[in-house]
Amino acid sequence: MPGLREVQYYLSGLWLLIRMDTRGFRFLDMSDRGVNRSFWAMAWCLPPMGISWLWWRQAFLQSMPPHVEVGLPFYFRLGLVEIANWFVPLVFAGLLLFAFRMGDRFAAVVVSVNWLGVPLSYINGLLLALVFFIPGAISVVSVLLLVFMMAQVFMLARILRMIFHGHGLMVGALTLALLVPTMIFAEYLQRFLGIYPV
Repeated sequence: MPGLREVQYYLSGLWLLIRMDTRGFRFLDMSDRGVNRSFWAMAWCLPPMGISWLWWRQAFLQSMPPHVEVGLPFYFRLGLVEIANWFVPLVFAGLLLFAFRMGDRFAAVVVSVNWLGVPLSYINGLLLALVFFIPGAISVVSVLLLVFMMAQVFMLARILRMIFHGHGLMVGALTLALLVPTMIFAEYLQRFLGIYPV
């Protein structure tokens, strides 16, 4: 598992790419080994993921009758949703890239998206923690979540623009492919697994 220094190194590269600085590519390992190691980002996201699960449990129980309880199967299903949220967008992105004969850039997309997920998960977890521990802050947090979502789109688009310089339509299509399926598929899977607040 990559250590903190290595993760910071990768995030420094992403920050440079967001600033439209090509030096950022030097900080990212685009080899097969680098692609495989980038999935360790999921492990780095476990702490904020736990916060989001607690928040989701609270929202779920509030929509249920008082006697309803949740146990290990509930968290197992949440885990399945998280895994799907991580891999399904990458599958869509891969299909899109290979369809347009740009499969050689798939590794760069996977590495960038995986490591970008780490700081985004912690920011999201922090905002949900505010709602969880300070219920009265929900209005402010809702606005912050909207701003965060817009910033997420902006950062992802900037990174993809660096990877696909000169292919604006591909940047737009790939940004949608990485974000929209997650929102749609996640809700469908949550309803299917019976963990969506009624």
